Amino acid sequence: MMLMIMEKKWIFPFVITSIVCIFFLVSSFNMGLVSSVHNINSIFSIFPMGQRKPGYVESKIESGSPLPPSGPPIPRFAYLISGSKGDLEKLWRVLHALYHPRNQYVVHLDLESPAEERLTLASRTKNNTMFSKMGNVYMITKANMVTYRGPTMVANTLHACAILLKRNKDWDWFINLSASDYPLVTQDDLLYAFSALNRDLNFIEHTSDLGWKLDKRAMPLIIDPGLYLSTKTEVVWASQKRKLPTAFKLFTGSAWTVLSRPFIEFIIMGWDNLPRTLLMYYTNFISSPEGYFQTVVCNVPEFAKTVVNHDMHFIKWDNPPKQHPHILSLNELGKMIMSNAAFARKFNQDDPVLDKIDADLLGRVNVSFTPGAWCSGKLKCSEVGDINNIKPGPGARRLRHLLDRLAMKAYLGQDQCR
Repeated sequence: MMLMIMEKKWIFPFVITSIVCIFFLVSSFNMGLVSSVHNINSIFSIFPMGQRKPGYVESKIESGSPLPPSGPPIPRFAYLISGSKGDLEKLWRVLHALYHPRNQYVVHLDLESPAEERLTLASRTKNNTMFSKMGNVYMITKANMVTYRGPTMVANTLHACAILLKRNKDWDWFINLSASDYPLVTQDDLLYAFSALNRDLNFIEHTSDLGWKLDKRAMPLIIDPGLYLSTKTEVVWASQKRKLPTAFKLFTGSAWTVLSRPFIEFIIMGWDNLPRTLLMYYTNFISSPEGYFQTVVCNVPEFAKTVVNHDMHFIKWDNPPKQHPHILSLNELGKMIMSNAAFARKFNQDDPVLDKIDADLLGRVNVSFTPGAWCSGKLKCSEVGDINNIKPGPGARRLRHLLDRLAMKAYLGQDQCR
């Protein structure tokens, strides 16, 4: 009898203790482990293995196409497409090849372009039925003077970023392109491939090994007349040179980037003074577009861990690189495809290789928009259907191969800001 009474006395404390333990266990699981699993999955997500018969040229290279994502939300991109004198038709073609109703676009013809070209672009943008309906294409009508080798190109890029943040913050990555660039994948491919990635990643080709650039670019002092003249003039070289900085570490790389919105907000809003300090430093730096973003991101620990060392481009350079890359042609199409890159440059206007890319990689015909699952209407892509529906093709699988490898390296902290 006494034994039974003692056992009953222990039952209530035992039950209460068990409930408390279970509560803390569940709480810690919800707050920590689930978050960790989500973060890991966002980096290591592998595309679904569902396949369909591809209808593109890559069918000789790839054996299937991925299914649209069912889990992670589909991202949105914000583009700057810039051009200069004689680039009107090239820019218009690139805009149509890149267009998707989910995205935002800023187009710019610099001050060297004849007023007639700028007025024509403004008229086309305003009167285009699709652009007017969606309201996602904006032209910088007050043109900037842009010198490629000077800081005015960086200033123009920052101007576009500020416009995009003011007009619509509902985007995840900023991509700067020129009228001489062209996509190698559809926007559905791009949206699908980036859908499972961490939205904080920044795709910036970079290195701290400046090599020959130390003497030829980091130490010379230049003045960009585009800062104060209304006509384009070559940069002016000063007779003196300067010492290398000790307050920050210099990095260099590609002028073409895919930047996260948090990083863009950091640069534009500048709650830390480093972006402004470096902007002033690079004012006298030759080819500053190839160093400004690299040096900012790698000198801020918060963002250095988000860097992916790639510019998402196929570019054919001399060794060592000259000021401009080779002009691409049909001879390089196979290498472009095998690179798994999203974009390529540099192309001449209406080169036959662009028609080949349209036909074989983008499925684009008759100077129309690149087809996507959003397309509707009697005339293909004349109306907007479901912009949340995407239909990735073989290009998505190619790009995901590249992104999967790069995201793994970023997650492991490899090849970042060294």
